[in-house]
Amino acid sequence: MSNNNAASYALDAGPRNSDELDQRARAVAAALAIIEAKAAGGSDGGIRSEFAHLSEYADKIQDALKVK
Repeated sequence: MSNNNAASYALDAGPRNSDELDQRARAVAAALAIIEAKAAGGSDGGIRSEFAHLSEYADKIQDALKVK
């Protein structure tokens, strides 16, 4: 990715050798994009609080993407 945002850094962080790792990297990137948007919008939740929930957000995104 050529964008200089948190999500692009997460996706470019390193090689992924499985579909599961690739899906996790994409879920983390999506969660980072959400946090980045909240921070840019002046959300009063606090960036530290958002980052504390990063893994939880990524888990929910991954679960939502599973075919049922």
